[in-house]
Amino acid sequence: MIHPNFSLIVVLSLVFVSAISAETFSPGSDGEDQLIRQVVDDQDHLLSSEHHFSLFKRNFQKVYGSQEEHDYRFGVFKANLGLAARHQKLDPSAVHGVTQFSDLTPAEFRRTFLGLRGLRFPKDANKAPILPTTDLPEDFDWRERGAVTAVKNQGSCGSCWSFSTTGALEGAHFLATGELASLSEQQLVDCDHECDPEEPGSCDAGCNGGLMNSAFEYTLKAGGLMQEEEYPYTGTDRGKCKFDKSKIVASVANFSVVSLDEDQIAANLVKNGPLAVAINAAYMQTYVGGVSCPYICSKRLNHGVLLVGYGSAGYAPIRMKDKPYWIIKNSWGENWGESGYYKICRGPNVCGVDSMVSTVAAVHTTSEKYH
Repeated sequence: MIHPNFSLIVVLSLVFVSAISAETFSPGSDGEDQLIRQVVDDQDHLLSSEHHFSLFKRNFQKVYGSQEEHDYRFGVFKANLGLAARHQKLDPSAVHGVTQFSDLTPAEFRRTFLGLRGLRFPKDANKAPILPTTDLPEDFDWRERGAVTAVKNQGSCGSCWSFSTTGALEGAHFLATGELASLSEQQLVDCDHECDPEEPGSCDAGCNGGLMNSAFEYTLKAGGLMQEEEYPYTGTDRGKCKFDKSKIVASVANFSVVSLDEDQIAANLVKNGPLAVAINAAYMQTYVGGVSCPYICSKRLNHGVLLVGYGSAGYAPIRMKDKPYWIIKNSWGENWGESGYYKICRGPNVCGVDSMVSTVAAVHTTSEKYH
């Protein structure tokens, strides 16, 4: 039986949430030079969309080749204001609004800035051993322990998988050697064509996508990865492979698949370093900050990222309580999200974040130039 005061409690809760949302997501008063980074109310954003688009072009240095292209992108931008508003309603504990992707259709965004190929692990993938979980810290962040390099930017290239791979190996190399080396994504983009024998057509393919476990397999076979300084990122896959085995900085000892269980994921993160993770990135196109806890999110995986930590208390006003969350390092530069990072709820595999998690161990291999 429903308590007679239940309806009153719900109404008061919604009023309270509306008040919080209005305060949290209303436009700031910092002037026109500040990017409009929140979803404003429907009437305002329709009346001032030209003004918002002008700010967007200036802040992200957007230049279009013709008036026709400009007008088309303006139409897409207006549609994406509506998309951000819908995301805000479905994901009220995060902030959604204008990002550098606001002039791209969702299809263009997926094609250009995602790039995960292969939707499952090979049958013969090694499985990580079950770890004890009783003494896990309440909060944990590898950034505070020196195992995470600066946020990188994949550019207009579907090479997210390579950044997820290097991030995991950078952390593993740090644990093995005490040294933090920025590793070469471009080596993977140019040289890694490893295939998943279980899925025809799922070979690592540069800007056309790849899979982190396949990249670990390539790295194991090749002997390791060079330093980014020696093999810098270009954001294209039209170059020849320039891998120099004599300049290997970090090597893979082994890698394995982590259980879907979130406590096991946390235990592997704490013990083994940052983890390569796949996710559905639909809400990331409009994400500005906060803890993302969407009510509805596909678990179809399309983006490779790096799990670097977790927190116990991300405030989610719509749920009237703190929510635990994962801390995700992305590869879209520091101007996206929370200085390049994404927070997503821990829970029932939100957006598929628990579905494809890999841990890697490194061996101590350094080049003379690295020292």
